[in-house]
Amino acid sequence: MKTITFAVPCYNSAAYMDNCIKSLLACDEGRNDIQIVIVDDGSTKDDTAEKADAWQAEYPETILAVHQPNGGHGQAVNTGLAHAEGRYFKVVDSDDWLDADAMREVMRYLRRQCELRDATDLVIGNYVYEKVHENTRTVIRYKNVFPVGEEFTWADVGHFNPSQYLLMHSVIYRTELLRDMGLELPQHTFYVDNIFVYVPLPHVKTMYYLDVDMYRYFIGREDQSVNESVMMGRIDQQLKITRIMIDAVPLPDAVGEKRLERYMENYLSMMMCICSIFLRMINTAEAEEKRDAIWAYLKEHNPGVYNRVKNSVLNLATNIPTELGRRIGITGYHVAQKIFKFN
Repeated sequence: MKTITFAVPCYNSAAYMDNCIKSLLACDEGRNDIQIVIVDDGSTKDDTAEKADAWQAEYPETILAVHQPNGGHGQAVNTGLAHAEGRYFKVVDSDDWLDADAMREVMRYLRRQCELRDATDLVIGNYVYEKVHENTRTVIRYKNVFPVGEEFTWADVGHFNPSQYLLMHSVIYRTELLRDMGLELPQHTFYVDNIFVYVPLPHVKTMYYLDVDMYRYFIGREDQSVNESVMMGRIDQQLKITRIMIDAVPLPDAVGEKRLERYMENYLSMMMCICSIFLRMINTAEAEEKRDAIWAYLKEHNPGVYNRVKNSVLNLATNIPTELGRRIGITGYHVAQKIFKFN
């Protein structure tokens, strides 16, 4: 068994995928204990498919190139998981990369876990927003939230600040945990990373945090899914993902640990806030109907948290009625954007 499988979803990624793959190969350190699954998700506009095959030919014991009809980011992750031979599983987007120094520490811990019968369920590291067009970096750390250098449970977790949600960039799951819970992400849908870092959490019992800047998250491409104008154009995708999350984990009943329940409720509040803000940015009658509909959906399908989510700090400002309320909500979003540099 390999120590870890890195799944790399690629869609017309030829211009930047090589940098990503090189950073993953550096994690092997001559041990032949990593697997890289390059998933060509129906690329047609460049030579992504040919590059994937060339990488496999050069590193046949490490790299597997899989070609599939276009199914979107979620299906690419599903494919990577289906082919995973590692005890651990991590998704790395093809325009991002992993830091070599940080990964030496991460791999050291993962290799130790592979010697144990009961390996840690979830390993967490820091990630860095690389805003190339601004020439800035913002590091998201968790040392005020998690114990450092020891295995822990949800009972040991502290308070998350607004910028400290777990993202796909910061997590490494035990592969069998994802398989045993039957994780399957929807096809042809953006923002599936929210499902990936939310739905498995009630199945996670043990965690380990390394205070190292592991993942470098590139922000700056015009077609990127976190680009503000792109997000408005894909608002129906955001709404779909939010509904899936509401249905997947009924709060609070599906979560036994209070601190995990609070975290997941806050994450759901963030998702509802994003939906509300971008619908108010669109500022049409149809958008207002969709905003009312997503809140009605939460109330119907998860009434146990509806009032707390609706009255959370995040959502009080985003749902003030009238034009003034709309402007206040959008202004608050842009202030947070500048502070936390999330897109």
